[in-house]
Order: sequence, then C-alpha cells, then structure tokens
Amino acid sequence: MPIDIVKVFLPSVIAFVIGIAITPAITHYLYTYKLWKKQSVQKTIDGREATISASLHNDEVKKIPRMGGLVVWISVTITALLFWIIAFITKTDFFGKLDFISRSQTWLPFATLIFGGVVGFVDDFLGTQGGAGKGGYIGGGLSLKKRLLLVGLMGLLCASWFYFKLDIHSIGLPFVGDLNIGLLFIPLFILVVIGIYSGGVIDGIDGLSGGILASIFGAYAGIAFYQQQIDLAAFCAVIVGGILAFLWFNIPPARFFMSETGMMGLTITLAVIAFMTDSLGEGYGLLVLPIIALPLVLTTLSNIIQVLSKKFRNGKKVFKVAPLHHHFQAIGWPSYKVTMRYWVVGIVCAITGMILALIG
Repeated sequence: MPIDIVKVFLPSVIAFVIGIAITPAITHYLYTYKLWKKQSVQKTIDGREATISASLHNDEVKKIPRMGGLVVWISVTITALLFWIIAFITKTDFFGKLDFISRSQTWLPFATLIFGGVVGFVDDFLGTQGGAGKGGYIGGGLSLKKRLLLVGLMGLLCASWFYFKLDIHSIGLPFVGDLNIGLLFIPLFILVVIGIYSGGVIDGIDGLSGGILASIFGAYAGIAFYQQQIDLAAFCAVIVGGILAFLWFNIPPARFFMSETGMMGLTITLAVIAFMTDSLGEGYGLLVLPIIALPLVLTTLSNIIQVLSKKFRNGKKVFKVAPLHHHFQAIGWPSYKVTMRYWVVGIVCAITGMILALIG
C-alpha cells in the first residue's frame, strides 16, 4: 500500500514540475507566432448575431494565445516516459513498481489523450490563421461537424475495444450489479464521449476549465485507487499535475487558454476513464460521471436549452447568453467570482460523486 500511494502522488508532482518548466518555451512559441484568434465570435451556434458573446471574447484585443493545453499533455507524456525509462534502465523492483504505463489500464486513455491533443492542436492552429469560420461562430479551424465526427470516430474505436477485445458489454448499477446492454454499449459509449466533449466549451474564462478538470480527474484517481487500478489512478493523478501546471499560468490574467489542444484530449480521456472504472473495474464510474462532471454537464445543457428555446419560443432566450458561465458574467458577476464559485461547486460535485462510487 505505501508504494501504491507513492506511485500515485510522486508522478503527479513530477508532472507539475515539468509543466512549470516547459511553459516558458511554449509561451515563447505561442506569442512569437501570435497564435490567438484574430477575430472575436460574431454569431451564435444558431446563426444569430452574438452581440454579448462578442463583447466577452475579443482575443485580438487581449492577444491571449490558444493551445495552452500543450502544457498538460506534454507534461503527462514526458512524466510517463521518464518513469518508464528509469524503470527500464535500472531494472529495480522499486522503480519498476512506479512505472504506471500498462496495457491493461493506461494504454487506451493515454492514446485518447494524445489523439485529442494532436487533433485539437491542428484545429487551434488553423483557427488562429484567419478570421471567423463559417457562420462566424467557430472562429476558423475545423468545422464543428468535423470535430464531432473525429470525436465520435474515436469513441467508436474505444467502444469497439471495450466490447470486442475486453468483452465489456454492461454498465454497473448499485444494488443490481452489472446490467448487460449488449450492442447498445457501443452507441452509449459514443454518446457519452461526445456529450462530455461538448462540455469542453467551459474553457471560456481565465482559470475556469483548469480548476474544474483538476477536481474531476482527482475524483477518478480516488475511484481507481479504491478499485486497485493503481496504474489508472496514477495516470489520473499525473493529468491533475499537468492541469495544475497549466492552471498556474491560466489564472487571471491568463497567459494562454487551454482551447481544443487540451479540452479535446482531456474530455475524451475522461469519458474513457469513466468506463474503465465502471464494469471493467467492478464499480460505478459511469453512473457517477454526471455528478462528478456536473459543471461540464450543465454547460452542455445550457447551450441545448438556449438553442431550443430560441427555436420554439420565437427567439426568446432562457439565458442572457450561453453557455451558463457567460450568463453569470452577463448579469454582472466578475469573471473571478464565476471561476471561484465554479471551483467550489466542482470540488463538492467531485467529492460527492467519489463517495457515491465508493459506497454504491
């Protein structure tokens, strides 16, 4: 048990230190090439003029680069390779036990983190090379349909791995056990991946996404540790370390935004980890996902509610602007108050979900 605790926390600290160390070089690159959006959001997702959103987003004036997510997945990758190399070279029992990269627990979430990071980087890079994209909404880069297609494809590949390779076709339910849903497992997996990814638009205020994601992955580190999936717990903790390094530079005034470079990989990986701590880990990681990730869920729901309201209520809005965190800004909350209160809610939700997962 003591070595397991060290295995979870030591790599997390190392990832934080590495993230802090590599940030100056990343910052120099982002500012040298002026990798920020050259035009603020002009239209909402339903094609209407986004007057409030435009006033809240003007990156050309602020000159805040995208791609801050590089700090997260590069620090995670370097940390993982560092522990693997040390274990390989020394061939000692101690360092061998600290290596958390394993086929059974971390290959898949590691692959989704890198995949999402690379695709997100390409999207962000394209989005910083010109003005707003089609309809003035996405600000350049890959279209929303293309991003959803890529995310859905990754979800399909992961679902197929679970279903055909690992023979997982059920979800965990408290007091019931595993509920076999057969082939429905695959579309469910894809829907969860896309749903969590859609919550990535929470990355809209300095410090907001980093604090929320750190608490979410911290909760799943605890759940995985309880299930004795120590490698997975260590991987989640390393992600927390990388996120905290990013957050160090993202608190107001932000040096950069996480954007798709970080959010795509992290949200897809979160969905995968939720399934890995479900039936595969003899737990309820999927059932508690909406609780642990409630801020992401509410962000997505606020967008859906806003669009449906304007469509079926003759243009009437439920929120001044969506997503929800910008609504609070629009009614007068300072951005730091929105961020801090979201952090508080996020931590409470993470702890609540973890408790339910452990006692269910």
